[in-house]
Amino acid sequence: MLIAGAGPAGWALAGACARLGLDTALADPAPDAPWQATYGLWADEAPDLPASAVAAAPARTLAIAVSEYVIPRQYLVIDNNGLRDAFADNRVEVVTGQVDQVVSGKLGTTVVFDGGRRMAAGVVVDASGAGRALSGGPAKRTTAEQHAVGVVLDVADAERLVPDAGHTALFMDWRRPAPDPTFLYALPLGGGRVLVEETSLARRPGLGHDVLAARLKARFAGAGIRSGGRTERVRIPLDLPVPRNSAIVPFGVTAGLVHPATGYSLAGSLRLAPLVAKAVADGLAQGPSAASGAARRALWGPRARAVHTLRKRGLNALLGMSCSELPEFFELFFALPVERQRAFTSGREDLTGTAVTMAEIFRRSPGKLRKHLIR
Repeated sequence: MLIAGAGPAGWALAGACARLGLDTALADPAPDAPWQATYGLWADEAPDLPASAVAAAPARTLAIAVSEYVIPRQYLVIDNNGLRDAFADNRVEVVTGQVDQVVSGKLGTTVVFDGGRRMAAGVVVDASGAGRALSGGPAKRTTAEQHAVGVVLDVADAERLVPDAGHTALFMDWRRPAPDPTFLYALPLGGGRVLVEETSLARRPGLGHDVLAARLKARFAGAGIRSGGRTERVRIPLDLPVPRNSAIVPFGVTAGLVHPATGYSLAGSLRLAPLVAKAVADGLAQGPSAASGAARRALWGPRARAVHTLRKRGLNALLGMSCSELPEFFELFFALPVERQRAFTSGREDLTGTAVTMAEIFRRSPGKLRKHLIR
């Protein structure tokens, strides 16, 4: 089995396959490159994370729409090196190189690398992210995207924007109206550091990073913050098409696992990696084609597809909301019981829960917002 892409999704699957005894290779042009993104996720989405994979576990999670809400769910900040170490397995062959060509046949697949090296594989997985190196390349149409620009601050400076910033995950703060609606997001990183981001939730095309950087700079100036540390830029495609059935198995962002209305995908990839690995292992008894088909079914069963369709409707609603409607919408969302919130954000196969949550928000919406949701 060969997995193209050495990001968190690729390593999660490679480690899961190796643990099942599958002959596994992981290929990437720079397999040892550090993961640059800062990842946050809900603890109840990935309950088996080792402590070494967690950089911070904030004491509270705060959301501010029109009102302020403390969300009764534990939010975690990932330690990227610790997460990679958790997946690492010396049985995984790490290959440095770009996959240049994939030739499939009845008995499996031949993978050709850019340097001419050839490798035989029963199953080939594309975990190359939004670039979709083996799945048709980047999307041909303009995708809806979530963009953000962040700066790492000392806790003392971050507390000018976020109360008790060293122990609080600020999930979103919509209190700063602007021509294009953006919100503040902040995560304690441990060691007296806090990542503070200006975020555009969903836009087609995405709001420019230069606009977000200027808005964050103005926010800092208003709070008397004069300087910061490392800068981070985020671009998440929200509505990548799910690749059609083929000899290549997509995984992670490539497989369309990004939640269309929130931008989250890491926890889903972590949960699915053992299931996809087992599907491959079980399917190989019937041959490579059966194993690839079993892996795709593990990724996208009927209920998961139905929930994804509902989530995309949620994305379409968010795309057209104004600066006043978005805080109003999230005021309704965070006022729901946490079980309803969890169903929409994390219930990948919870068709009933997702539909009930969306219907409840619609029922509670005032006239103008309800008309927008109908459109």
